[in-house]
Amino acid sequence: MIAREFARDLALVEDAELVAVGSRGAERAEAFGAEFAVPRRHGSYEALAADPEVDIVYVASPHPAHLAHTLLFLGEGKHVLCEKPLALNAAQAGEMAAAAAAAGRFLMEAVWSRFTPGYQVMRDLVGGGEIGDVLLVEAEFGFRAPFDPAHRLFDPALGGGSVLDIGIYPVQFAHLLLGAPDGVTAGGIIGATGVDEHVVAVLRYDAGALAVATSSLRADLPGAARITGTRGSLEFPASMWAPEVLWVRTPAAPVRIGGAADGPAPERRIETPLTGIGLHYQVRHVHDRLRAGHLDSDVMPPAESVRVAATLDRVRAVLGVRYPGEASIPVP
Repeated sequence: MIAREFARDLALVEDAELVAVGSRGAERAEAFGAEFAVPRRHGSYEALAADPEVDIVYVASPHPAHLAHTLLFLGEGKHVLCEKPLALNAAQAGEMAAAAAAAGRFLMEAVWSRFTPGYQVMRDLVGGGEIGDVLLVEAEFGFRAPFDPAHRLFDPALGGGSVLDIGIYPVQFAHLLLGAPDGVTAGGIIGATGVDEHVVAVLRYDAGALAVATSSLRADLPGAARITGTRGSLEFPASMWAPEVLWVRTPAAPVRIGGAADGPAPERRIETPLTGIGLHYQVRHVHDRLRAGHLDSDVMPPAESVRVAATLDRVRAVLGVRYPGEASIPVP
């Protein structure tokens, strides 16, 4: 349960205090509160929203509830860190972004990967021209999930499917490096419940770059990510959502067409260890931004969340996956 992992990592932020918990019922709130010594335990989200001791709310409810819960907390004057995906689609994400701006409150999607040490090193290397211009981004996230039509991963009513739940990791990775794509194509396997279970999406950029984003509920994947540029490449060999090892490969000379390279690409390994599981780095960022007087992130602002959601919409449109209540989604 992501809320439990978040609570454990929150303890690593010296000036953060877990003061309250809210749930759908008093029993669940009491159990969570007892487990993490939370002093204020609310049996409804409305009671949590009205709690004057709360400054920032972390929303970890099921995907379809993110919109209503975020609007509730913003309306009561709380800042919000909302678990990814921010919303079911770009329209909802845009509504949430507009509500935060109108309320004058901070809103950020919890794309925690962007705040980990590995991502910081990767961004510095790419920004510093280490591998030249980025031509190709490849990233994957997949695991074998036992099929259960009532589980949130497979239930359309709960925003099920690989694209929305874990495909967001490789897609946001592509956005971080290349921005929003100019074209989107995808191929996938739709399961018995009508959600996508095994997907490869290709994002095309008019400037000449491509990104390949793979997500799967059927295949165990190492979670590798690779960035290939005009002068070399960077690779996270595993766990691209929370990487602890980065490989840098920069050929000393270009490969000769029709012949062998002058030599193997020089490699160097950079270790980027995490403390905790890595969820707390985003909390530190939220605190720093608020203390500096900002009401959004400069790493994962609401506008970026809307753009990422729009790309996920386009992937689902190609696959023909809709959620209950969605009248339509954009067609690329």
